[in-house]
Amino acid sequence: MSGRQELQQLSQQLEEVEGEIEGLQATVESIREEQNEADEAIEAIETLESGSTVQVPLGGGAYVRAEVADIDEVIVELGADYAAEFEQEGAIDALESKQENLEDRIEEVTEQISELEAESAQLEQQAQQAQQQAMQQQMQQMGGQGGGPGGPDEQ
Repeated sequence: MSGRQELQQLSQQLEEVEGEIEGLQATVESIREEQNEADEAIEAIETLESGSTVQVPLGGGAYVRAEVADIDEVIVELGADYAAEFEQEGAIDALESKQENLEDRIEEVTEQISELEAESAQLEQQAQQAQQQAMQQQMQQMGGQGGGPGGPDEQ
């Protein structure tokens, strides 16, 4: 494989790795948003009382005022399209457990990002070496042609 082909292949691999890193960084951001939503839910559950008036989202940016009939009937999403009803403390425990799982997921994804960044650095180093080799080959070819245009074609 010529130095130019190797450089092109390394460049393509580097782009793929950088794309994976960006995707994983977006995943971390999404998980952090989910953690913030759980924080907000915990705070709301801790401060709400039966009979409180709240704004309930209907979707599409629309809300309706509603009265909390019983704070001891809180439904919490568990994941994988499952939800469960909890009393107030149970709901808080479930949300805190969910946050811990999300934090574990962030650590896993961050580790993957670190591995890909190391791979990216290695690919960059290989690309620099391939570029230097290609330049050396080009210089040798130019030198082998008698130092410039019009010289003998010795390859």
